[in-house]
Amino acid sequence: MQIKIITVGKLKEKYLIEGIKEYTKRLSKYSKIEILEVPDEKAPENLSVAEMVQVKEKEGQRILAKVKDSEYVFALAINGQNPTSEAFAKQIENLGIQGKSQLTFIIGGSLGLSTEVLNRSNSQISFGKMTYPHQLMRLILVEQIYRCFRIIKGEPYHK
Repeated sequence: MQIKIITVGKLKEKYLIEGIKEYTKRLSKYSKIEILEVPDEKAPENLSVAEMVQVKEKEGQRILAKVKDSEYVFALAINGQNPTSEAFAKQIENLGIQGKSQLTFIIGGSLGLSTEVLNRSNSQISFGKMTYPHQLMRLILVEQIYRCFRIIKGEPYHK
């Protein structure tokens, strides 16, 4: 299986970089993993609704340029499904059984994802109704993908 994570913005926090490195190293036993960063759109603090849409559209174009037609796309969206770790693992396992071996996860910028990105996604998932920094979501997502493979393989880790 091949996992791609596309995310908006450059990660600078060392502690997050180290955590992501640890989980990508662990994941390499199960899957190839690639993390792609696309530039975020510079914008002032107080944006109108129209300006927010414009920023998300520009970021969305950068994201979609990295997505292939053959990839199964998960968009991280606050209104997406909120699966348990076991249900998420089952979904990943079922995709593999169906021959969908290229999985792409998209994490938007601070304003979220454009309509075009959400429309391209095959599935929208949420990690709850709380708001998390999009930089932190990278670490949470990588850990959950690792947890999925451990659950699928029946290996200890998930409790």
